[in-house]
Amino acid sequence: MEYLKPMEPTRIHSNGDSLFQDITLAPDIPVYATTAAYNKDPCPNKLHLGIGVYRTEEGKCHTLNVVKQVEQTLANDLSADKEYLPITGMPEFNKLSAELMFGSGSPAIKESRVVTVQCVSGCLSLRVGAEFLAKHYHRHVVYLPEPTYGNHPNLISAAGLTLKTYRYYDPKTLVLDFQGLLEDLGSALTGAIVLFHACGHNPTGVDPTCQQWEQIRQLVRQRGLLPFFDCAYQGLVSGNLDDDTQSIRMFGCDGGECLVAQSYSKNMGLYGERIGSLSIVCKTADVARRVESQLKLIIRPLYSNPPIHGAAIVTAILKDRDLYKKWTNELKAMRDRLVQVRRQLYDSLCNKGTPGDWSHIIKQVGMYSFTGLNKDEVDFLTREYHIYMSSDGRINIGGLSSKAVPYFADAIHDAVLSSLPSSTLA
Repeated sequence: MEYLKPMEPTRIHSNGDSLFQDITLAPDIPVYATTAAYNKDPCPNKLHLGIGVYRTEEGKCHTLNVVKQVEQTLANDLSADKEYLPITGMPEFNKLSAELMFGSGSPAIKESRVVTVQCVSGCLSLRVGAEFLAKHYHRHVVYLPEPTYGNHPNLISAAGLTLKTYRYYDPKTLVLDFQGLLEDLGSALTGAIVLFHACGHNPTGVDPTCQQWEQIRQLVRQRGLLPFFDCAYQGLVSGNLDDDTQSIRMFGCDGGECLVAQSYSKNMGLYGERIGSLSIVCKTADVARRVESQLKLIIRPLYSNPPIHGAAIVTAILKDRDLYKKWTNELKAMRDRLVQVRRQLYDSLCNKGTPGDWSHIIKQVGMYSFTGLNKDEVDFLTREYHIYMSSDGRINIGGLSSKAVPYFADAIHDAVLSSLPSSTLA
């Protein structure tokens, strides 16, 4: 066989400059920068309350026992192979995921009006949905709640959609700005897309009530808006999988159309598996069939087809009654611990007499709490107590152990006192 001789290196630039020399240094992505700073900190009492991972009392990423059991079964299955999945993913995973989201008795599912595709995490479920809307929906404006998950603007705008916001959270009262929400959606562009958090709103931990969701649904349908749900915390808010999707099911059974991005990162602890789905509820089965055909054309150049392992774990749990029960029991225990830690933190702050009303901590739900701490107070916590969190005051309740609560409460107490005018302290 004849081998080609290596060519002499060619200088493209006589001065040796890089072809990429004009690229500017991008700013750090805040949540990952916080993690990097935490990892470098040698302090033994440090706390990481930034990135949204549910952790054990020892601060380790929590792996569910039912997941370990299923993985052992999968590892022992000698008949399994690593063949490519279809573009839309594992069919049984898609079917079971849709039923988990909309209910097995959903009229939309029974009428074949729901198309579900397996995606790479909740993030790419959102991105695929945004790409679909950019190509096939007449209105290219998306209203996001203010505030919202930090990656939402990136995922949506990357598809070429225009971003607007609607009022959601009142930083003065630390509760839902429901009137502002209704006013902003009431004046939104007809036909615009509206992004909703299905439950456990990130970053605030503040959700509408069922009655408020019904008012939102009526307004959305009256205004001809298109709802796009992000459901990342199903089961971790109420402890009940059905209750946590009531907002979605209201829209899924009223005959209208909607999109739902679904993630199993938090409620099954499958963070690194990057497993999620996108469901689109359509008017008719024929429309759903055509929508699915176009989703394939979007997925093909993005990642061609999704990975197997995470979908196999989810499918095994959802289709087996015993495994499903084990999962829901573990999920409820996780949720109960979140509630317990919230109460413990609230009680600790009250017992210390920390200035301010901290009742919002126990009124909020899910994995996150908007503490109300400002940037200076957050900087104080990091500098003096080695506590790492978002600069907006959001903390991951799932990353706070019960044994660390006293330390954290002490730190908050000192941070609040440090920010008060000296005349107030006197």
